[in-house]
Amino acid sequence: MIPWLAGRPDFPPVEQALDDPDGLLAAGGELSPAWLLAAYRRGIFPWYTQDQPILWWSPDPRLVLNPGQIRISRSLRRTLRQQRFDVRFDTAFADVIAACAEPREPGGGTWITPGIQEAYLRLHELGYAHSVESWVDGTLVGGLYGIALGRAFFGESMFSRRSDASKVALAHLALHLKRLDFATIDCQMTTAHLLSLGAEEMPRATFCAGLATWTNEGRGPGRWSCDEAAEVSRNFS
Repeated sequence: MIPWLAGRPDFPPVEQALDDPDGLLAAGGELSPAWLLAAYRRGIFPWYTQDQPILWWSPDPRLVLNPGQIRISRSLRRTLRQQRFDVRFDTAFADVIAACAEPREPGGGTWITPGIQEAYLRLHELGYAHSVESWVDGTLVGGLYGIALGRAFFGESMFSRRSDASKVALAHLALHLKRLDFATIDCQMTTAHLLSLGAEEMPRATFCAGLATWTNEGRGPGRWSCDEAAEVSRNFS
């Protein structure tokens, strides 16, 4: 059994999360900024489908990517050098999260429910949620979004409508975060794709201990500018 949350974001210790399914910690609560920020600071995130209550997770181990250790292939480096995409920060957050919510296959579902989209758009308006966008000729063709708290970035989802579009966005994110002295990019769940890009598994206890420090350091919430994105792009040319 997992606890049902109500009233205040008083999450149980992450050590109480289930082993099967890995990381399921609690249910209930709400998706207000106060709840979401409290969760992320503790290494917890929401993940559920439309027909479920809000479910809160903290898997062990945790997949993380050091911003300075992203693995960029020779072909991706060539794409970055050729500036095939116009990369922007925080200009189309709602469009990015909506694109990420689209089913990956016909008839498929999505965990990025309308409630999730609304909640993260509020966090974006407050300066905590950010989008990194890949554009071609004024058309959004790929990108990602996530939450920045102190020196920790929590990646949520990415999408691509053109080859390498999401990888280019991730490369720009990693360099931007490296320049800001971020400690980690939380990738949440282990996938072969993220491992190929340099992500590594970290024990949950180590990750959460780091968050206690990282989320209280660095600059506060606020929009990322396209000038910052352009400066990152120049470093790849």
